Parts: sequence; C-alpha cells; structure tokens
Amino acid sequence: MKDRRVVLGAALALIGLPVAIVPIEAVAFYSANRDNGSFVSSGERREYVLYVPRSYDRSRPTALVISMHGAGLWGAAQRDISRWNELADQKGFIVVYPTGVGGNGPRIWRVEPGDGPKKDVRFISDLIDTLSTSYNIDSTRIYANGLSNGGGMSFALSCMLANRIAAVGTVGAAQTLPWRWCTEREAGSGKGEAERPVPVISFHGTADPVVPYNGGTTWISPRPFPSVPRWSANWAKRNRCGGNPLESKVAGDVMRREYTGCVADAAVVLYTIQGGGHTWPGGMPLPEWFVGRTTRSIDATNLMWEFFVAHPRR
Repeated sequence: MKDRRVVLGAALALIGLPVAIVPIEAVAFYSANRDNGSFVSSGERREYVLYVPRSYDRSRPTALVISMHGAGLWGAAQRDISRWNELADQKGFIVVYPTGVGGNGPRIWRVEPGDGPKKDVRFISDLIDTLSTSYNIDSTRIYANGLSNGGGMSFALSCMLANRIAAVGTVGAAQTLPWRWCTEREAGSGKGEAERPVPVISFHGTADPVVPYNGGTTWISPRPFPSVPRWSANWAKRNRCGGNPLESKVAGDVMRREYTGCVADAAVVLYTIQGGGHTWPGGMPLPEWFVGRTTRSIDATNLMWEFFVAHPRR
C-alpha cells in the first residue's frame, strides 16, 4: 500500500489537489484497487480480482474470461481499462483479473526466456483449478486476454496451456518471447494437446509509442519487438490457415484482417487501428500524451467476446 500511496500522492500533487486530501484519496485508491482473492502457487503468494455476475447459476456450466494487465499495472486496473465486468453482467460469464509479480507495487508478467513464464503459466493453471472448485466453470469455454505485457502472457498461455485455454485475445501485445520459443516447446512436447492450434484475435495501433506496429525497440525494452502483421502471419502458419487473409474496413480508422481455412477452425484475426496508441479500443481512455489515442470506433472487449463465443475448445 505504501508504494501505491507514494505514486498516488505524486499524481495528486501534479494536478494540484491539496496535500491534506492525499491520505484520504490514497485509502480510497487502495480500497478500489485491492485484490479479493489469493493463494500460493510455485511457492509465491499470488493474487487476483474476481467478478461473478448476479445472474450466475451454479447448475449451469459458465464461461471464464481471464484478463491480464499490462506491465506496471495490476488486476483492478485491467478491470477498469477493459470493462469486462459490464459485459459479464450482460452475457453471464465469470471474469477474473490475475495480478503479476512485483511485491506491493505495480506488477509484471514474466514473459522473458527462462523459468519465469513457467511459474506464471502455472499460476494461471492453478487459478483455473481454484475457481473450478467454487464455481461451475465450463472447461471448454476458458478464454485469456491481455493488454501489452498481459498480451505477451496470453501468447505464453497459448503455447503452454493450449489444453485448457480455448482462445486468446491481445491488445497492444508486448511480445518479448521469440516465436521459436513456442514452436520449439510444441515440437518437443510429445503431447498432442500442446500442439492444439489456438484461435487468436488481436488489436494494435499504428501509432503505438510503446510497442511499435512495425516492430523495433522503444524505451520500454532493449529487446526488439516483432512486426505485428508478421507476428499474426506466423500465428496463422502455426494454425495452418489459408495463405491469403481477408481484408475489410470496419471503421474509418480500423482495418480487419482474418486468416481462414485454419485447422480446427482456429481463426487468426488482426484489427489494425490507424493512428491508435497503446490503448484498449473502446475501453477506459489512458493519458493520450503518454500512450496515444484510444479509438471509440470499435470495442475490443465486445469483439473479443463474440470471437470467444465462436471458438470454444474443441
């Protein structure tokens, strides 16, 4: 809480609020952003924010959406940015916002080569098990998505937890694991489930200042990010899709590319937002001076859900 109070205090000072208000606002901030569940995974205390709609019926298998925050954020921040709770109320699914590692301050997902991804993937698998003991989770309708670093984590899950995750979604994904990391894991797994093609729907802005659309380095990482269109093409190759994607303009600033004819109907879809920043389309606007423009032409959360509904685990 101390770290969050310091960050909040600095922010309030910048916008000119009286210093006396800072402690009060810090308490309100902590209350609104605290996790409501935790357990130990791989020897670490891991936390999450769970939302169960009032319409939940224990007698009916229910879809689970796992939504992961970007680096420097936390579970409740992802809840507010993506607004999955609002859709969960309308459609009747359960949504959980797991939190990365990093002590009492902002958190990250460990998606660099090494043992880090294994621990975080194990956490998500343990989280599914934990929720399944208390709720009637439909094992064929478990979906993962994430923003930035959380999008990179979604990729890791598609490689290491393909037997449990039906489909994934990414927004401004920070892909720091090399593509060969996934294909090498699958080729050497010896398990058919690990090679299951995983459907993916992605969103990325052409003016993203954090993760460049055409690839390259930025201040956030010394490791070059891959080209977003090339990454989608590689995913389509992995899912053994047809070679010629379908292109369509869905809004004045949005183009849609879909790879079809994929094995097991594991489609690959990319939404390109012209002039879009490192933001969640249709979600809570983030500071434009820092991360760029948030488009209102489309809603990534709604489009992801429609894609997920069409792609249960087969």
